[in-house]
Amino acid sequence: MTTTIFDNTAISEGGNTTTKTKRVLLLKPRGFCAGVVRAIDIVQIALDTFGAPIYVRKEIVHNSYVVTDLAKKGAIFVNELDEVPEGARVIYSAHGVSPAVRERAKERGLKVVDATCPLVTKVHVEAIKFAKQGYSLVLVGHRDHEEVEGTQGEAPDVTQVVSTVQEVEALVVPDPNKVAYLTQTTLSLDEARYMIEALKRKFPNIVGPHAQDICYATENRQTAVKNVAHGADLVLVVGSRNSSNSNRLVEVSKNLDTNSYLIDTADAIQPEWLTGVDTVAVTAGASAPEVLVKDVVEYLQTMGYGSVDEVEVMPENVRFGLPPEIVQAIASAPPVAR
Repeated sequence: MTTTIFDNTAISEGGNTTTKTKRVLLLKPRGFCAGVVRAIDIVQIALDTFGAPIYVRKEIVHNSYVVTDLAKKGAIFVNELDEVPEGARVIYSAHGVSPAVRERAKERGLKVVDATCPLVTKVHVEAIKFAKQGYSLVLVGHRDHEEVEGTQGEAPDVTQVVSTVQEVEALVVPDPNKVAYLTQTTLSLDEARYMIEALKRKFPNIVGPHAQDICYATENRQTAVKNVAHGADLVLVVGSRNSSNSNRLVEVSKNLDTNSYLIDTADAIQPEWLTGVDTVAVTAGASAPEVLVKDVVEYLQTMGYGSVDEVEVMPENVRFGLPPEIVQAIASAPPVAR
């Protein structure tokens, strides 16, 4: 439900139309999703419970502010497990890992805490199920993304990754009547729909998950942008360059012919972007903290955007529990001396 209107024409006491008021439409839901909150909490709790250093494979979430903040507190981010001392404690990022990574952790005697988002784990389980049932598996996503690498690793011999309709059309499988598809959780809804339609044309008997793989937060933030893009002159998306869902929000806006930019912080805003712009919509990717959104809004206010209206498109109240290994560790470990 929206809580504001799009008519930004000011009316004087005499009833005459005056100049438009420059304003900000602050989208809701925005920012942290349940999987990101859970992953960041896991690192923070591990630091509080075990003390620094805590190793994290890859960025815990794709946001430079979050990663820098946790690094200051004692988290050490590594690209691969071979960089972690044998027997040390390591956390898997929210994007998940392949079985090969899990096996390597066992070989090195690492104490593992798994911060994989439960919605990513759901896709991994689906991949395993389809592979065991003898399906060729098509994974729709961006092949250089960590989530896709982890999911593909569950059944690498039968999984092909596709990112374009052209790649779908070029697919070759052993049995065209025994094909299943899955998708990366952070694709745009429109992108996923086009790709699935292409797969169904190519393989009429293809099967897929019972419920879509695109996560609720990705869908909700894209829906919010779609709801306000027609009433805005510019959409600013707070998020890092390597954040898939943040990039998709920019694409959604541009596909609706509303100019949009991805910004890590308010410092990235170019004053010329605001030329002739009366209404700026502001949102944030699922890994971007609210403090960065606040900074953007404050900057826009200094640039004359005096009205700030929050627009709630739908409520969002999802919560995920902590993994059992961290719950057990909290219960058994003495507090760290401060």
